[in-house]
Amino acid sequence: MGVMSKYHRFREAGEGANINNVERFGQPVKSLFTTSKVFTLHRKTDITDDREQVVYQSWTKFPSLHDKTDITDAQGNQVAHIERKFFTLHERHFITMANGTQFEIANELLHLFKDITNIEGLGWQLRGNIVGLNFELYDEQEQIIAVIGQKMFSVHDKYCIDIYRPEYETIIVAILVTLQHMIKDRESSSSSVSVSSSSNSQ
Repeated sequence: MGVMSKYHRFREAGEGANINNVERFGQPVKSLFTTSKVFTLHRKTDITDDREQVVYQSWTKFPSLHDKTDITDAQGNQVAHIERKFFTLHERHFITMANGTQFEIANELLHLFKDITNIEGLGWQLRGNIVGLNFELYDEQEQIIAVIGQKMFSVHDKYCIDIYRPEYETIIVAILVTLQHMIKDRESSSSSVSVSSSSNSQ
C-alpha cells in the first residue's frame, strides 16, 4: 500500500488524507468526492463531502455535440455551465461561473494529457497526467489550490479532491467536472482509434 499511495492519491470518504499530500502541502481544508452515473440517459455526477452528503451535482445533456453540462449546488442553484468546442486537433472547454467569471481549458486530442495544462482566464495551471491518475492545481503564484486523485478501474468514474483554498471551491468543482469530461473524451477517442486500426488491419 505504501508504494501505491506514493503514486496514487485516490481515497474514499471517511479515509484520512493521502500521506504524500499532507507531507507536501499540509492537511487539506476540506475534501470532496465524485461518483458518476455513466449509464443513464443524462450523464449525472454527484459530488459529496466527507459525510457522503451531496453538495453539488452535474448534468450533461445527451446526445450533445458540445457536451453541455450544468453544475448546481445541493439547493439546485446554478454554479457553472460548461461547453466543449473543437478547434482543429484541440478540444477546448469553456466554463462560465454563476457570478460571470469565465475561463477555458484546452487540450490536444491526439496526445496523452500534458504534464502542464494552462487554465486560460485564471492564470492557473493543472499539472499531472492520466497515466498517474493524479493532478495538482496551482494558482498564478505557484500556490497549491487542490489535489485531484482518480480511482483505478472504476465503472462509476470516481475522483477525490483535496481542497487547500476553499474560497475557490466552486471553480475547483467546475475544473474537476471538466477534467472528468476531458478524460472520458480521450478514452472514447482512444477506443475508436484502436477499433478503427484493428478493422483496417483485417
